[in-house]
Amino acid sequence: MAGRAAPTARRIRVGAELRRLRERAGLNSTQAARLLGVGQGQLSNVETARFGVSPQRVRAMADIYACGDHAFVEALSAIAEDRSRGWWEEYRAMLPTGLLDLAELEHHAARLRTAHTAHIPGLLQTAEHAREIYHQAIPALGPHEIEHRVSHRLKRQTVIHRSHSPVPYQAIIHEAALRMQFGGRRVARAQLRHLLQVSEHRHVTLRVIPFAGGSFPGSGQTVNYLHGQVPRLDTVQLDQAHGTAFVDGAEALGHYRQLFARLEALALPPSLSRDFIHDLAENS
Repeated sequence: MAGRAAPTARRIRVGAELRRLRERAGLNSTQAARLLGVGQGQLSNVETARFGVSPQRVRAMADIYACGDHAFVEALSAIAEDRSRGWWEEYRAMLPTGLLDLAELEHHAARLRTAHTAHIPGLLQTAEHAREIYHQAIPALGPHEIEHRVSHRLKRQTVIHRSHSPVPYQAIIHEAALRMQFGGRRVARAQLRHLLQVSEHRHVTLRVIPFAGGSFPGSGQTVNYLHGQVPRLDTVQLDQAHGTAFVDGAEALGHYRQLFARLEALALPPSLSRDFIHDLAENS
């Protein structure tokens, strides 16, 4: 078990899932450590991601905790085995940890879904649109901070633009977000045209909820749903006033799955959504 100064988001998830398995098995840390043949402190370090853990150890712990979900255990073991660091690490001293964690989880996601009311999704923003958003941040960001965030946001977009295995992506955007003119009419129109261009990718699905659709659940929220290799490893990311928040509890994930099902039922189909955005772009 190797120590890590800055554990990755996925390593933190491995530790959290192992803790959940132990708790479901009705074992406290002292009992579990004894069964595993390790010290209690060592087990605590694994569960809090201060130490990494080998795939073999993950399987042994799952066996002792009587976890019969083979697909889940193998997916967890695969995360434990991956010791690579991604491009987002170059921003570690520049940006909040939550933004780096989001980029990491997006990079490794099996599928991405997002729902936005007041903003264009980050993975679909132009540089000018993103820059204007950061200019409006409270507390105010300095010029270098803004450029670091814009650069990071554009690099995040490689997950849906990369030539090898782009991540399937679905965005549900409310009409309110489409009508926001961040940066003025020229920037807003260029942003709408960019949406149309990206929506032509086969792995990208863009759907609009028009004002005429009336009320809908989750209004006002920005929700990113990141699908893991198995449903138990899904994660929801929320933009909040105090920063980025991640949700991965089973009950909460179930609620957000219901939310997306409701939003998908209200949204226009992709073809009509494209027509809707095209009309806005031509008349904005």
